[in-house]
Amino acid sequence: MTATLVKEASPPAPAHPGARGRRPRRRGRVIALLFVLPALLLLGALVVYPVLFSVGRSLFDASGTTFVGGENYAEMFRDPTTLKAVRNTAIWVVVAPTLLTGLGLILAVLVEKVRWATAFKLLLFMPMAVSFLAAGIIFRLAYDQDPDKGVLNAAAVTVHDAFKGTSSYPTARARDGEGLTEGADGSYVTGADVTPGGTAALGLVGVAPRDLPGDAEPARAAAARTAGPDEVRGVVYLDFTPGGGGEPGVVDRRESGLPGMKVEAVRDGRTVASTTTAADGSFRFTGLDGGPYALKLPSANFAPPYEGVSWLGPALVTPAIIGAYLWIWTGFAMVLIGAGLSTLPRDALEAARMDGANEWQIFRRITVPLLAPVLTVVFVTLVINVMKVFDLVYIIAPGPVQEDATVLATQMWLVSFGGGNDQGLGSALGVLLLLLVIPAMVFNVRRFRRSQR
Repeated sequence: MTATLVKEASPPAPAHPGARGRRPRRRGRVIALLFVLPALLLLGALVVYPVLFSVGRSLFDASGTTFVGGENYAEMFRDPTTLKAVRNTAIWVVVAPTLLTGLGLILAVLVEKVRWATAFKLLLFMPMAVSFLAAGIIFRLAYDQDPDKGVLNAAAVTVHDAFKGTSSYPTARARDGEGLTEGADGSYVTGADVTPGGTAALGLVGVAPRDLPGDAEPARAAAARTAGPDEVRGVVYLDFTPGGGGEPGVVDRRESGLPGMKVEAVRDGRTVASTTTAADGSFRFTGLDGGPYALKLPSANFAPPYEGVSWLGPALVTPAIIGAYLWIWTGFAMVLIGAGLSTLPRDALEAARMDGANEWQIFRRITVPLLAPVLTVVFVTLVINVMKVFDLVYIIAPGPVQEDATVLATQMWLVSFGGGNDQGLGSALGVLLLLLVIPAMVFNVRRFRRSQR
């Protein structure tokens, strides 16, 4: 009987342990979902819905009322401008990430060996703080064809003129019927020959007094000199009197000589002597044989000045824009690769040095292989970025060469809103751009997950 009472008074059996644990887990999932829900709604509104809408819109015509199926996708590859955009995008994808990864690697390795490494990294990373709009304006000015505005062409003209010189008087010309005849190559030759003992006055116009060299002197005294029996003398002068007056073809008192002008003595079509005019425009040929000579002012005296490189012309506009992109993103690549470089096992590098390896062998056989995962991530990230480049191309490329520089992103905008007004074709271009970006994104995500494991 006692055993029966004890048995009846025993507590009830506990519930299944799994049921007690499921309830908190379910509550945790609900709470997590509530926290994630705003982000999911935002992602759906800003990413998923526009993607689905663009896919649907790409199947309709420009007005959006007639279903055309895949016609817009076929039109993309029939349009020469779109094909050029695809070609330029391919150039961007191949060239820009490769150069940036290589530059970032080289700079990251070199920065480790300088004293002010942090300041150098900061200096290279600063362009990342500049917006693409501001960077585009900066480089549009830097690439300007006018050397007085474009810094690159100013440097190019300075170097060119230092080695090859420049023409003395690009705007100068001879008066009609005043003794000088223009040749087919732009040179001027005297109509009447001169002989030793003779003189010649070669007058030119078209040079503004303010453009005369600072050392130019009046030509009247030089024109009055006589020549010896075996020499030819003359003067090249500006046949223009400031303030008016003077007589054409005559060296007047206030008319200036043209210094630095090259003059040649020509006989039977061959140059036998050459000289350069002095500050008063005078020149002299000595030791000439008897007989007539023609005096020639070569075309180099009148050649237009060197204007530099047409950076924004059809041939160089894409490399020029890529150069601006490199300026912005080199610091980014250097910092990421530098972070990977700081995690390399130093014992492997020291062991290689102890074994007699030089720095180039260490870089090629140890540093680069160990940095391969980081280099791959940087390269793929830049590939994704260059596929979406828009601002630099749109701002830097002038209107006449916009078509030569266009990429898929700019072509999509131009077709849809920049005058084309064909949002069906523009949506198809957007879908194509998305399809090109997705493989690189998937590769990056998978590699990141593998590195996390």
